[in-house]
Amino acid sequence: MTAITTPAAPTITCPACGTESTGARFCPSCGSPLQGVRCGACDSALATGARFCHRCGAASGTTRSKQSRAVSAAPWVVTAVTLLAIVVLIMNRRPSLAAADAATVAPSAGPTAGAPDISAMSPAERADRLFDRVMRLHEEGKNDSVQFFRPMVLSAYQMIGPLDLDEHYDLGEIAETVGMMDLATAEADTILRADPKHLLGLALAARVATETQHTAAARGYYRRLVAAAPTERQRPLPEYTRHANDIATALAAAVAAGGQR
Repeated sequence: MTAITTPAAPTITCPACGTESTGARFCPSCGSPLQGVRCGACDSALATGARFCHRCGAASGTTRSKQSRAVSAAPWVVTAVTLLAIVVLIMNRRPSLAAADAATVAPSAGPTAGAPDISAMSPAERADRLFDRVMRLHEEGKNDSVQFFRPMVLSAYQMIGPLDLDEHYDLGEIAETVGMMDLATAEADTILRADPKHLLGLALAARVATETQHTAAARGYYRRLVAAAPTERQRPLPEYTRHANDIATALAAAVAAGGQR
C-alpha cells in the first residue's frame, strides 16, 4: 500500500514581529493574525505567508509611517484650512459691508446731511443745484472740490437741451470759475449774438477779457455795459434779478476800468 503524504503546512512569517510558524492562525510570539493579513503600507489583502505585498512591494511586517499618513491626510487638511480661511474672510468683511449699506441708505453726516437726491430732479433743476454748489465751493476757496464737480455740472447743462440766456450765463460763469476760458468766451458771445445789450452777456465778456489780459476788449465791453445799464435794468428779466449782484459788481468794475461815459 502506498502511503499518503500530507503536504507540509506552509511556514508563515508574522508580519508584526517576524516570528516564523507553521500552520498557525495567530503568531505564537505576539498573537498577531497570520491569515487575512493586510499590508501595513497600502492596506491591500496579503496572501497567507506572503513576505512582501503584491501591490506595493512593502515587506509584510511594514507598518504605515507617520509620513505616509500625513501625505494621505494632506488633501483633507488643505480643504479644512481653505474653508476656515473663507469663513474668516466673510466674517471680517461683514462690518465693512454693513457700513457701506448704511452709507447708501442713510444721508451722510455733516453739512450735506439731508440733501435732496439730485438724481430725482429734472436736468434744469440738477444744473441749478450743481451750479450753486460749485459757486459756493469756489467762494470758500475749495478748488479741489470745484474741479471734482466740474464734469458733473457741465454734463448737467448739456442734458438740458437748448439753453435760455440765463442758463448760457450760468454755464459761462461755471466755465470761468473752473478755468475754461474758451467756453466762457463762447457763452458770452452766444448771449450777445441773441441780445447785444444783455447786461449779463456784457459782464461775462468783460470779465473773461480781463482775466485773459485782453485789456482793450475788456474796456469796450465795460463801455457797452455802462451805456446799456439804465434801460436794461428796467427790463423784468428773471436773470437780472437772480444775478443782480453780478451786474452791480460789473458796473463798479466798469467805472474802475474807465468805462464810464
